[in-house]
Amino acid sequence: MQHYASKSLNSAKRYKLLSGSIIPRPIAWVTTLSTKPKQTLNIAPFSFFSAMSSELPLITLSIGRKHDQLKDTAANILDNQEAVVHLVSQSLATEMNQTAASLPRGQSELNLTHLDLTPSKTISVPALTAPKVRFETTLYQYVPVTGDNAQVLSDLFILEVTDFYFADDVLDPKTFHVNATRLGPLARLAGSTYGTVDDLFEMKRPL
Repeated sequence: MQHYASKSLNSAKRYKLLSGSIIPRPIAWVTTLSTKPKQTLNIAPFSFFSAMSSELPLITLSIGRKHDQLKDTAANILDNQEAVVHLVSQSLATEMNQTAASLPRGQSELNLTHLDLTPSKTISVPALTAPKVRFETTLYQYVPVTGDNAQVLSDLFILEVTDFYFADDVLDPKTFHVNATRLGPLARLAGSTYGTVDDLFEMKRPL
């Protein structure tokens, strides 16, 4: 096997190894609201995202910094302590990708798309209507991840889900089973490559 000591690699190469190996990754399509200089809706996708706990319904979202500065989504969550996290179906790939554009603070990615919004029930941040699954969340814990020189490398958010939303064709209300085929989730691989859920199979755990 090829072996690389982490300290011998630069951050770009480490990113390639991690993002190319830990696959497929679900995409958190996040809406937040800014307060400065005016209230602006921010929409952005992130693939360093996962579930953390079900006793408390917690999910994690890791947001890297840009030029050592907080990204808009991170700054908005810290300011308002709220976010709506949507899952991305394959049919929404183009719209999701458009919202990955880098815009000046104060400009909304919504203007780059044909997406519609709907009010949330528990938080002030509006949600996107098109995704088949979304979570209203509040900030449970913030962890600034620092390097050897105490410089913040990434902003880790643990978010508590206050409200769950599922399209009728995705969730069976009797069994609470989510139909992955009908959800058609889009997954991030490496670079510009994405994937979908295909060739599903079942395997029961041993007793």
